[in-house]
Amino acid sequence: MTGGPPLTPAVTGGMPLAGGVPAVSPRGEIEVLRAGALTTVQDQGRIGWAHLGVPRSGALDPAALRLANRLVGNPESAAGLEITLTGCDLRLDRATTVAVVGAEADVWIGTRPGDTGRPLAVPGGTVLRTGPARRGLRCWLAVAGGIVVDPVLGSRATDTLAGLGPAPLRDGDLLPLGVVPDPPASVDFTVPPPFPAELHLTVRLGPRQDWFTPVALDRLLGTAYQVSPLSNRVGARLSGAPLPRAVAGELPSEGIVLGAVQVPADGQPLVFLADHPTTGGYPVIAVVDDVTPLAQARPGTTVRFHGPER
Repeated sequence: MTGGPPLTPAVTGGMPLAGGVPAVSPRGEIEVLRAGALTTVQDQGRIGWAHLGVPRSGALDPAALRLANRLVGNPESAAGLEITLTGCDLRLDRATTVAVVGAEADVWIGTRPGDTGRPLAVPGGTVLRTGPARRGLRCWLAVAGGIVVDPVLGSRATDTLAGLGPAPLRDGDLLPLGVVPDPPASVDFTVPPPFPAELHLTVRLGPRQDWFTPVALDRLLGTAYQVSPLSNRVGARLSGAPLPRAVAGELPSEGIVLGAVQVPADGQPLVFLADHPTTGGYPVIAVVDDVTPLAQARPGTTVRFHGPER
């Protein structure tokens, strides 16, 4: 399921994009030449709307996007791009500064190679290319001034499940840029993140652990699972030993939070991520304390759960 209405491709004569954004922005814009597998606009998300059925969404690794923004001198709340696996190609129509953090990938500014994790000067009209991720899964790109598509409920984030915010990027889309901040960047170098082959996630059991057998609890905390290729921004689907139920029948829909480990009828756990629904009818056996490591978990990555006492 995709996000909101697609951004309009470039047009002439100052015709508006969706949401009334001018096609020719006086502050500059990004032209999407190659959108890649999935590239979305993200910020720190929609905070405070869950009671109305609106999840937070936002970057799957909020700290990574905050860091990218700091590298180019933006406020940490500025919107950037989340680029999944295959990279993307962009043309920036003004001279600016960008930063790419996250997955290990090649970055090219025209014909010049660049580094991830540091500010990069991009001349106006130059094509910025990020290559496929060699390790990890996602990169976050910040541009000085931020991406200023129209906010929805206080956020510019694309929610791929609820359809809020701009749609996932397509070739030919234009993204308006904001005013370049005056203060210099507060960070000019970062340490590359690790990409472990095995993730260890802390969970707290409940609220429906009583719907599962002791065998299920032993399996959850004692066996390894693998990230499924069916994972996305909504949730990380895992494959491994099924978790048998002790209670038959259906559970009325109840609230779902970030990190909830839901167990569908096939017994395979699903860890909800940024674009999760706010309610669900399958029982939640546990909640993961910090889902951030799953943002870089490629299919086949091993996941182990353990309790908070470890």
